[in-house]
Amino acid sequence: VNISILIVAVVIFLLVIHHNFLSLSDFLRRELSDPSPLGLQPIDFIPAAPQRLIDEGNDKEISVVIAASDERLGGAIAAMNSIYQHTKSNVVFHIVTLNDTVDHLRMWLRNTPLKNMRYRILDFDPRVLEGKVQVDPQKADTFKPLTFARFYLPNLVPHAEKVIYVDDDVIVQDDIVELYNTPLKPGHAAAFSDDCDSTSSKVAVRGAGNQYNYIGFLDYKKETIRKLAMKANTCSFNPGVFVANLTEWKLQNITKQLEKWMALNVVEELYSKTLAGSITTPPLLIVFYKKHSSIDPMWNVRHLGSSAGKRYSPQFVKAAKLLHWNGHFKPWGRTASYAEVWEQWYVPDPTGKFNLIRRHSEAYEAK
Repeated sequence: VNISILIVAVVIFLLVIHHNFLSLSDFLRRELSDPSPLGLQPIDFIPAAPQRLIDEGNDKEISVVIAASDERLGGAIAAMNSIYQHTKSNVVFHIVTLNDTVDHLRMWLRNTPLKNMRYRILDFDPRVLEGKVQVDPQKADTFKPLTFARFYLPNLVPHAEKVIYVDDDVIVQDDIVELYNTPLKPGHAAAFSDDCDSTSSKVAVRGAGNQYNYIGFLDYKKETIRKLAMKANTCSFNPGVFVANLTEWKLQNITKQLEKWMALNVVEELYSKTLAGSITTPPLLIVFYKKHSSIDPMWNVRHLGSSAGKRYSPQFVKAAKLLHWNGHFKPWGRTASYAEVWEQWYVPDPTGKFNLIRRHSEAYEAK
């Protein structure tokens, strides 16, 4: 009887230990898999730097952040390929995307020559934008949450001191390390290409308001804007390509400042009614008013997507360090100017899915 009781006690003890172990394992699993407060969850890990980079002393990481939505995935792929092929530096891509795009993106990267790139995929949770962006229910399908990923750079690349952000509609034609080495003045958290000084600033964009100063983006009839005492004719800047000092970004709490102005706009409608560009630009203009450095304008030659016509000479396009197809006409639609330049860096989609998107884009632009 005593032996039986002892055996039962041992079995019960072992069961309790097993149950506690399972509970602990489940807890740890949840802790490791729960997304961060911003919904920015790493999915793929970065492999070690190639030996050739270590041997050449180029092992310092150059962090490049790019957003990759499914309908524009080919653009992000071409942009990364152009950067990768033009540099000998240890570039690491931090690719921000939505959960339903991850499998497509991973397959594209792993089954093409881009498989040797160093990259990290981050899943962006749009719920982080709740209460900060007003979405018209009739135009909900036009809302692009990934355009706001640039607001959360310290969360995307927490250990970097400096990063480059690029839109998905760019092609780089020189070594990205030159852009990375852009000097930022003391106290400046970012460097942008100023519109007034840009090589492409004389390009008129019809129906988009004033493309080159603050009044084109902000409603100066609103008291909140007037109280900021920002001159309406102040030169604006383009946020599609910029270099960020994340140490300063965190010290100045730039992300919280941007979120503040996003939330205020939802309540007070502070943006211009003839808004030039995307809705991501106005809060950046406010936060960085006279507090940003400048990048070489040749590192953001833009407006190639403003019309189907060619605005620049072939010689100028060849000399540009970065081409930017901001505007309606994207190079993957083939009707944009110098789409053949973009085509050189496009890597075909192994799934064929993007080919269908391109055909749809071409049909839409032809209307």
